[in-house]
Amino acid sequence: MDKIGETTLFINLKALEHNFSYLKSKIDPKTKFLAVVKAFAYGNDMVEIAKKLESLGADYLAVAYVKEGVLLRNVGIKTPILVLHPLPTNFEEMIDHALEPSLYSPKILRQFLETASQRQLTDYPVHIKFNTGLNRLGFWENDVDYIQEQLQGKNELNVISIFSHLAASEDRNEKDFSQNQINTFEKISREVSEKLDHSPFRHMLNTSGILNYPEAQFEMVRSGIGLYGYGNHANVDSKLQPVATLKTVISQMHKIEPNESVGYNRTYQSKGFRTTATLPLGHADGIGRQYGNGKTHVSINGKKAPIIGNVCMDMIMVDVTGIDCKAGDEVLVFGQGASAEAFANAANTISYEVLTAISPRVERVIINA
Repeated sequence: MDKIGETTLFINLKALEHNFSYLKSKIDPKTKFLAVVKAFAYGNDMVEIAKKLESLGADYLAVAYVKEGVLLRNVGIKTPILVLHPLPTNFEEMIDHALEPSLYSPKILRQFLETASQRQLTDYPVHIKFNTGLNRLGFWENDVDYIQEQLQGKNELNVISIFSHLAASEDRNEKDFSQNQINTFEKISREVSEKLDHSPFRHMLNTSGILNYPEAQFEMVRSGIGLYGYGNHANVDSKLQPVATLKTVISQMHKIEPNESVGYNRTYQSKGFRTTATLPLGHADGIGRQYGNGKTHVSINGKKAPIIGNVCMDMIMVDVTGIDCKAGDEVLVFGQGASAEAFANAANTISYEVLTAISPRVERVIINA
């Protein structure tokens, strides 16, 4: 990586390729692979990530909202795109861009069927979401008859897949709960095939599910966080490579005397002579207040420098006492050489949050070598 002069997020597409290959190696060659690129590809660059995944042969992409799928279509992405949380106000735009909706409730099914009828669609591909225990979105097990009644004798829609979502696939202590979800989904699958008189392909496993419940991979699996280098367990993380590396620079150094305070509300007060460094990075860039006051650290010239005081909107201050550094030196926040999972855990949160929070104003640099 070149020497930087400002806060920069490096996005390593070779790491993405490595992670894709690793996860693919855990499933049957015939099993389809859906790559989740919602939330700007977990805070990276959705367009570049999607293009790379398309070139690698991902069978499906998934976004949360219609506007994310529209963005991908507008830059030439041809891979099928599943919209996980479509809303009726966007149905027309979704159809115009050949995006495939997850239909997750009676109301959404009725409204999309009405739109499809008005547009005189035939066999438009849709995916039916079933709730098996996450209790977030999805039809219930006893809704299969209702779905059949709505679709019977109509040719506007083609249910090409049914799917569900594991609630605790990363937690081996919840194995019985996860297995019960899988068993419920299998029962639903049999009933759907019987009632609809065809067998949609099925998908249920997320990243941790791929690793912990490979017997339930069905015809497709879905992966989000694993593609970006984190697998919810240290043993898995060691086999993956972080795609995003966040770096910044030292703006200014200060010599702090005993009993001096640093930052808003004087939450840090020095017990002795210290040296601090101010960095151009703050909660407007995605590093929230929960990371301050000694909760976590950055790395400067291979040494840990704890964040002290309250995180400001555009700046953080770190303790660099004993570290050989100066204004302009590079600072590693997280990424290759410093796990985003560890950074997040220190503040009692998760890698998903710190990754997706990185602001669009942070410079992105794509690495493809």
